[in-house]
Amino acid sequence: MSEHEDIKSIRITLILYGVIFAMKLAAYFMSGIMALLAEALHTLADIFVSGFLLIAARYSSREADRTHMFGYGRAQNIAALVAATLFISFTCFELLREAIPHLFRHGGPEYKNIPIAVGVLILSIAIAAYPLFKLLRQKARGAAAKAQFMELINDELGLLAALAGTLFAVSGFPVADPIAAITVAAIIAVNAVKLFGENASYLLGKAPPEEYFENLRTMARAVPGVLDVHDIKAEYVGPEVIHADLHIRVAPTLTVVQAHAIAAAVDGRLETVMGKGMCHVHVDAGEGGGKGEG
Repeated sequence: MSEHEDIKSIRITLILYGVIFAMKLAAYFMSGIMALLAEALHTLADIFVSGFLLIAARYSSREADRTHMFGYGRAQNIAALVAATLFISFTCFELLREAIPHLFRHGGPEYKNIPIAVGVLILSIAIAAYPLFKLLRQKARGAAAKAQFMELINDELGLLAALAGTLFAVSGFPVADPIAAITVAAIIAVNAVKLFGENASYLLGKAPPEEYFENLRTMARAVPGVLDVHDIKAEYVGPEVIHADLHIRVAPTLTVVQAHAIAAAVDGRLETVMGKGMCHVHVDAGEGGGKGEG
């Protein structure tokens, strides 16, 4: 997957969000169903969040410079953190503030144009499914696209809850309408907390899985002249981009030029698996074993 695919997917989603928001808001004013207002507010937050994620996805593709020597890949993680915060503080709070008082009101509201409301919800489910399946088919996704993917799942779950609440409300159970709105808020809050935790971990310097370390270790040891590999450290510096450091031990009788040639060979071999990442190879000369490995 390329960054261009991420940007294209988010751009398409942003356009669809605009269409869905207009439909939900119009249907709410025509029907008076609170679940539609909840979904309209949900989509309005999505528009702001998706726009921010789109900017971040573009910004993260900038080349490394003197200010950010490992590139700008973590901009997507920052965007995902902001998105998670918006999900909780704006959308979730507003939905709860609107819905909870309706749980204790006597008598149900008078609903109108129910077929239009149901039709808008079903159409919104179908429209939101397109970018969801498009992102689902991508084998890998950057942090911004992952945030967008999670929000699309939120959309589908929220829309299903709103549809169920609407059908129950018009069937003589008016309390189902605010319950549906509260359900939408709960879905947003749970996924936002997960999104926040995942991206905070990357910003704190999350390490790749142990299999990655073992792969680097095996490839480095396979280079002629390498006696041992130790002190491997690595962290994500962007979506699927890793910065690593490792030490190799060579014979103490080698010249500096010979040792450097071995380090260059290790570096060249590791480049085949690093992709856009980087690995710094340090040379230690001596007979003793290395320190603990990462």
